[in-house]
Amino acid sequence: MQAPDEAILEVTKASSDLATQIKPVLPRNRRPAMTRRIAELASEPSLFEAQRWFSRERAWTNERHLQVCRIPAPTFFEQRRAEWFCDQLKGLGWQARLDRAGNVLAAFEEAPNSGNRGGTPWVALTAHLDTVLSPRPDDIQVNPDGRLTGPGVSDNGAGLAALLSMARVLAEIEDLHTLARSVLLVANVGEEGEGNLSGMRYLCSQPALMARIDAFIVLDGPSLEHITSQALASRRFEVVFTGPGGHSWNDHGTPNPIHALCLAITSFTQAADARIAGASPVRCAYNFGIIDGGSSINSIASSARAKLDLRSEDTLLLEELSATLTHAVERSLETHNRAGRSVRMAAKIKELGSRPGGKLPEGSPLLETVEAVDAYLGIRTRVDCASTDANIPLSMERAAISIGTGGQGGGAHTAQEWYQPEGREVGLRRILLLVAALSAQAVVRDSKESAQAVVRDSKESAQAVVRDSKESAQASMREANDESPLNGHSE
Repeated sequence: MQAPDEAILEVTKASSDLATQIKPVLPRNRRPAMTRRIAELASEPSLFEAQRWFSRERAWTNERHLQVCRIPAPTFFEQRRAEWFCDQLKGLGWQARLDRAGNVLAAFEEAPNSGNRGGTPWVALTAHLDTVLSPRPDDIQVNPDGRLTGPGVSDNGAGLAALLSMARVLAEIEDLHTLARSVLLVANVGEEGEGNLSGMRYLCSQPALMARIDAFIVLDGPSLEHITSQALASRRFEVVFTGPGGHSWNDHGTPNPIHALCLAITSFTQAADARIAGASPVRCAYNFGIIDGGSSINSIASSARAKLDLRSEDTLLLEELSATLTHAVERSLETHNRAGRSVRMAAKIKELGSRPGGKLPEGSPLLETVEAVDAYLGIRTRVDCASTDANIPLSMERAAISIGTGGQGGGAHTAQEWYQPEGREVGLRRILLLVAALSAQAVVRDSKESAQAVVRDSKESAQAVVRDSKESAQASMREANDESPLNGHSE
């Protein structure tokens, strides 16, 4: 039998190869104007070659995917993976560094810093480094059919592998170097859970960097079926009840933090369910993901805690549910302290994170461009709302989307997570054509702005010449009048 690690290096099924059969989906005369422009762009020799490259080098991409996933990177502990990723980018010819937050930043033929404000505008191509679970290297396996299994192989091993593949193809094909200079590669920390989008927050807090970034394309997971253009707002809380504890028999009647926590959760869920039902069609969700407390079956617990995740498309509803949680905790605390002995419990609510909402406006060039690319490639997509790294730039009213990178995956955030690389090339072509189209739009926009500036300067110069000529003529007339005999008195 073939060794598992070798299986990923081979094509697993004899299917039609979209990366080599670069064929338009519709005849030219039946495609919308934007899609026709994408088709023309895709047929340019350098981009045509790059699309074939994804198929030819799929084994390299698969191997890098496996390697990065075998470096544990749970949230807050991404440094080893970040250093490896930085070295990979440097080896591919990019200038890469780690910023103060731990993000990896890379630019082509220039340092990825904020010093060059007048440089080429960037499209930021990003993928998060961290995982929910912390696998051991041996937990990441390759099945004989090429499928990767283990925590993080899909979310976000798929995004990181795509980022490396893009870095190599842009550097390796010389005619794409101009395009490479318009891309900022980012492998960021702190996307998952209590990371609270810390890496993207830090990146977007750098004014000089943001001045050069035209758009954000967040690569997250494999699915090509969605385009996330609306940021799903969320808030995370920890609820803690504390008391003196005691013996289950001798100290019966002492307020029990576990009982109080259960009442608070029940009260919240009942009120939240009623409110959410009345909010339709606005989507909202809550989840108590962690509950713990106590030390033994015959002891009254001295503490109990729960962690709650709240998400909503409506930020006002999110605030209302947050207030509902506070009311439920206060009421439970009051109920148990009133019924207990002289000793009392305490409770506190700690906010663990808050993700802002935001949305691309109707008619956004970024959304229109990715939809045109999808139409050209024959990808059926829907626009959706989700919580991703794109939340931060979207909340700042910056152009941003989150998309998948191709292939298939499932079981995210579990030990049974899996990723099948077959079909990855379609996702990589999508990313490449999207970046190329956005870069071309930036060139056209800059040329138009430059031409407008030239016209404006010429107009202002002509107006200045006319103004100076008029003032000179008026001055000459005044001098002539002053010298005329008629202006004197006869004696």
